[in-house]
Amino acid sequence: MINFYNLGRRQAFKELKSSISGLTGKEAEKRLAKFGPNSLAEAKTVSRWQILISQFANPLIFILLLAGLISIIMREYTDAEVILVAVLINTIIGYFQENKANQSLSELKKAVEHRALVRRDGFETEIDSAQLVPGDIIILQSGQKVPADARMIESIDLQLNEAMLTGESVPVWKTVKIMPIGAALADRKNIVYAATEIVGGTGRAIVIATGVQTEIGKISAMVVETKEAATPLQIRLIKFSRLLGLIVGIISVLIVVLGIIQQRNLFDIFITAIAVAVAAIPEGLAVAVTVILAVGMKQILKQKALTRKLLAAETLGSITVICADKTGTLTEGKMRVAHIFAGGRELALEDFLEQDKGNNLTAIVRALEIGIICNNSIIENSESGLNREKIIGQPTEAALLSAGLDLGLDRDKLLAKEPRVGELPFNSDNKFMITLHSLAKSGYVLYEKGAPEKLLAKSSSIYINNSVLATNQAEKNLLLKKYEEFTAQGLRVIAVAYRELKELPWSIDSDHKDWDAIDSDLIFVGLIAFKDPLRAESRSAISECKRAGIRPIIITGDHKLTAQVIAAEAGIHCDIKDVITGEILDGVDDLELRALVKKHNIFARVSPHHKLRIVEALRANGEVVAMTGDGLNDSPALKAANIGVCLGSGTEVAKETSDLVLLDNNFQVIVSAIEEGRVIFQNIRKSITYLISDCFSEITLITGSIFFGIPLALLPTQILWINIINDGFPNFSLAFEKGDKNIMEQLPISPKEPLVNSEMKVIIVWLGLFRDLALLAIFIYFYHHLDILGWDINYLRTLFFAILGIKSLTSIFSLRSFTLPIWKINHGSNLYLLGAFFTSLILLILGIYLPLFQPILQTQALGSGSWLLILSIAFINILVMEFIKYFFTGQRHVKQ
Repeated sequence: MINFYNLGRRQAFKELKSSISGLTGKEAEKRLAKFGPNSLAEAKTVSRWQILISQFANPLIFILLLAGLISIIMREYTDAEVILVAVLINTIIGYFQENKANQSLSELKKAVEHRALVRRDGFETEIDSAQLVPGDIIILQSGQKVPADARMIESIDLQLNEAMLTGESVPVWKTVKIMPIGAALADRKNIVYAATEIVGGTGRAIVIATGVQTEIGKISAMVVETKEAATPLQIRLIKFSRLLGLIVGIISVLIVVLGIIQQRNLFDIFITAIAVAVAAIPEGLAVAVTVILAVGMKQILKQKALTRKLLAAETLGSITVICADKTGTLTEGKMRVAHIFAGGRELALEDFLEQDKGNNLTAIVRALEIGIICNNSIIENSESGLNREKIIGQPTEAALLSAGLDLGLDRDKLLAKEPRVGELPFNSDNKFMITLHSLAKSGYVLYEKGAPEKLLAKSSSIYINNSVLATNQAEKNLLLKKYEEFTAQGLRVIAVAYRELKELPWSIDSDHKDWDAIDSDLIFVGLIAFKDPLRAESRSAISECKRAGIRPIIITGDHKLTAQVIAAEAGIHCDIKDVITGEILDGVDDLELRALVKKHNIFARVSPHHKLRIVEALRANGEVVAMTGDGLNDSPALKAANIGVCLGSGTEVAKETSDLVLLDNNFQVIVSAIEEGRVIFQNIRKSITYLISDCFSEITLITGSIFFGIPLALLPTQILWINIINDGFPNFSLAFEKGDKNIMEQLPISPKEPLVNSEMKVIIVWLGLFRDLALLAIFIYFYHHLDILGWDINYLRTLFFAILGIKSLTSIFSLRSFTLPIWKINHGSNLYLLGAFFTSLILLILGIYLPLFQPILQTQALGSGSWLLILSIAFINILVMEFIKYFFTGQRHVKQ
């Protein structure tokens, strides 16, 4: 691989076999055939039919379909219809959840598809950028996008916005100078990259890479190659469904064997097997999980974050590491004036606002005035006046104008006194800007801002409180030391100076001004230091992460010193030697990187493939990773992370590859979203406990009936009614539970932890053994005394249909918390649950008494004595559940 940034222009021409006149048309055609078009490859997409068919790969759906098919064969059409409706509901929800086309590659393609001005056969011509080849000479102009990666051969104040590639929002000045070997992507000032924007100046460059070989092409390839892993919830649900499917299969086989041993009718054996399959599968689970996730998404939206993918809402709760780019999330994403050093004094801007401006602060005010006058940024007017939040221009210049507004300095009034009559723009070689102004009486004043070392070298005096004093090298060294102190704090620093002139050595109207003739003997005024301030909420958000067992990591394209300073302000402390740079990452293999990411929390000067490697290393270590980003350069890492978090101001590519889009670019929003994710997972577990508890009861009654050779306690349609209709509404209402108050003081849930944890198993199994064996005993007793009681088998089944329905409806109030007792739960905090309870209760009563439903469910009207028994069993069920919660789920250890 040739490092063109380390080659001179002649060497570049030689390597690419081109010349200043460009390629010939024939040579361009040959190279196009060899290298291919300057465009990005398409990624394979999954068809809608494939998505639809994949919904039936779930073992639970397969079992229900088999049960429905057997019901049709056995001419039990009512059972078959109800089963197939349950399957249809789950399939439709799953289909719409997954049917989201991935737009990432199409957005990437849009970024590079445009026209290009190229020199061929000695003439300039405009062509489709897809026709560009290595060796072409391209002409670069302000307002355009760079059509391909190219090495600069001429730069006239050329400035590029490379934020989409490097993550840095400050425009980059391009040069033709050779860069040192090993220079980071962002430091290759003589290379322009495809899809970056030209914001100023003009230039020419020789194309060195096209299509998939460009930096954007490599990112495109990484996006395509990076596979989205299953979420922790998906993995848990798959394992859970397989386990449940295995249990159903084993029980069904045992029932068939037992039926044959008991010499039962084949029809009865199959009906029983169907009943067991229907009883064992929580048909409402998939819909309930979807509802909980959807409600959770709305709650996350209230926290100013948009969840693009349904399952991502729960994954947030499992996050163990947040990889954050400092700019725009931890920081405000805007440059501000932080400190001014002038007249021998240093003041932070906020302190200056509280000072008496006449209290020996003349030099500081003067320094800021020069920064405002020698400035090309524009302040937009609003209806109420000047709008400080809408300043158009370079970040440092915008920061100066913003500070001026804070101090009440009006640039228009200053310029009215000293109109601008000339300007020498800033460029990357000079590193300073000059403006020339005419004075009211006579003469001129030159204002200059730029690199401190440049201005100090040209200064012969220093301004201190309305006095101009001669300066010497010792004083200049002290100023340079202060400059170094500022940079050591991660601040960006400029110097300001001026010079008064009685007359000019050239005409003001001249097209060829000799600026060097007047750019000397400057009066040095001071240093102005800038920073992108930490957001007010960032430090507390980082602290909250640590309490919640979440490790914050900073990954940025900025310099290591800037990254370390911001990290320290946020509460992530480390020595500068512990900051890992992209150069270090290039020297380690994947195994070494896995060790590095365990110990280090700050990564600076990184490129897109570094970010991807860091995320992959963290995931290989078993971490659940959230990655923030906003640029095209972040797309591969966003896709590779468990949760990709895109800033609201991010590119469309970044948004399409992310799972969460921040509507407020604030780190605290991510933390709040994680809290909601934890609540979602808690609610899913409550839902599963609620549904499986009912399934446990149904299986116990069905298998017990078979074992003792008596009719089934419940019919398949009755079981489906309980599982879908009766349990559905209360189960969905669990989506609105608020979660434990100390939820962000608990450790993240390990991805390896099963969906059904020990607390849930205790409630399901121990409660089930006590309650359901007792219910089975009651059923057997009543069955053998039907004649005495004056009932038939359908009345007895109706009784147990009601027992299970009421038991289920009342137990949900206790299951709202695995730790708090039922009497300490605020039952008014979830009005949806109260509404769901009464809705399901009414439907249950209608299922028993309404003639429309009685033939379908084979139910009969129950007497008052039966209802007394039903309510008594429901009350005892609550008591036993509270007993188990108190002694077996850690309720005794919870601080009230």
